[in-house]
Amino acid sequence: MSDKPNVLLVIADGMQASTIEGGSDCLTPHFDRLAKRGIQFGKAYCATPTCSPSRASIMTGLLPHNHGVLEVSHGRDEDQCRLRDDNAHFAQRLLENGYSTAYFGKWHVERSNCLEDFGWQLNRVKSDEHVKYMGVGDDGGLPVDPELSRWFEGPVKGYNRILHYGVTDVPPQERYAHKTVDEALQFLEKTQSEAAKKTWCACVSFSEPNEALVVSRETFNQYEVESIELPKNLRDDYSGKPNLYRREGAISKGKSDEEWRMALACYYGRVTEVDAQLGRLLDWLDDSAQMENTVVIATADHGRYVGSHGFDAHNFGAFEEIYRVPLTIAGPNIKSGVETQAKVSLPSLCPTILELTDAKEISELDGRSFADVLQNPDGKEDDYGSTYGEYHGTRFPLCQRILWDGDWKFVFNGFDFDELYDLKSDPAEMHNLAAHPGQKERVEYMMAEIWKRAKESGDKTIVETHYYSMRFASVGPNEG
Repeated sequence: MSDKPNVLLVIADGMQASTIEGGSDCLTPHFDRLAKRGIQFGKAYCATPTCSPSRASIMTGLLPHNHGVLEVSHGRDEDQCRLRDDNAHFAQRLLENGYSTAYFGKWHVERSNCLEDFGWQLNRVKSDEHVKYMGVGDDGGLPVDPELSRWFEGPVKGYNRILHYGVTDVPPQERYAHKTVDEALQFLEKTQSEAAKKTWCACVSFSEPNEALVVSRETFNQYEVESIELPKNLRDDYSGKPNLYRREGAISKGKSDEEWRMALACYYGRVTEVDAQLGRLLDWLDDSAQMENTVVIATADHGRYVGSHGFDAHNFGAFEEIYRVPLTIAGPNIKSGVETQAKVSLPSLCPTILELTDAKEISELDGRSFADVLQNPDGKEDDYGSTYGEYHGTRFPLCQRILWDGDWKFVFNGFDFDELYDLKSDPAEMHNLAAHPGQKERVEYMMAEIWKRAKESGDKTIVETHYYSMRFASVGPNEG
């Protein structure tokens, strides 16, 4: 057995952290199974709640303003969505360290789809064109039961008709997620031959549970729609919050509780189908006696609302449902059966993987390795008490920078008034305290911390805002 561990990275798309936590209506037996073997992070956050920049942050360890991909790669012209050439990727470091590398499923980091340029020797990925048209349903539009589906056409004229949710009789075995794992398992089988026996790193990446919420009937039937709990913040009236949230909420204003329960049932079903594919990979590791020498990382690029705050998708708002992601890690020298509230970010996966594999470091990263938490999580909540995120808008450019510090969360909005939430007493983020007179000192402190993070990470776009018309933060950049 090699001294270096294998690495299996599983990335879901648009998966709320709450789906794998106690009390959830979502069925995830294999995420639970992995959690018993390793550590489950209750406070893991993406860098930004959009696919391409978040996935690029996982690969490079950088915040979006540093790797250059600020929104989905298919939504911009070629010169506006390219990864910067001088950014190193963790797969390149693993290659240099003698690993075989392979990538399967959704890439959506940049447009070339030449993954070998980024360290992935073998790759079987979806094209950007495939990803671009997935709003109509998996693989270009699966047949759905008209009685158990909902097409979205409102609330104003002039937009394409899109499928919100639906139930299909096409079984999971015939859909892309299952086929992605089929290809991954073929690669893993080949790693066992004497001719190809090398330490390996495989990334298995899904479009699920995001996109149109199409679920197989056999999975949907595991759920009792009427008993699904609706989000406590479903009917947020947005009082004291940016006006953009009110505008976004108007899109779904006419949806009934029954429609939201159906959407949640289909969403949870898609999570359950991803969970089943994770189970197939874990079964292979068990059956091949590779589990004890493999670091398994299961996470998602970002979350999804599915009714929280009256929103769906994941493109506007700085709320927990789209920033907080599942993260469970198991493997050699990693504590088992532990939950931690240490705050970590997805850009930190890159240096963590490099440390766990004894690969060469990448200098000047925005993420920091949290390998020490994996080995001994006791008392690490204070050492990992804050984290940071940023948002540049999706198709409609806007600016948000987010700081999580202890129980508090502050959102600097470059387009409207700011937000401050006490996540301990107000986990649903219903009460914005940013304008409360008693919170003035906290707001100024947290804004100064955001300026500090912006300076440290070279975020010149917002640091250099001394111009007359841009002086609307609670304190200026010189306080950071």
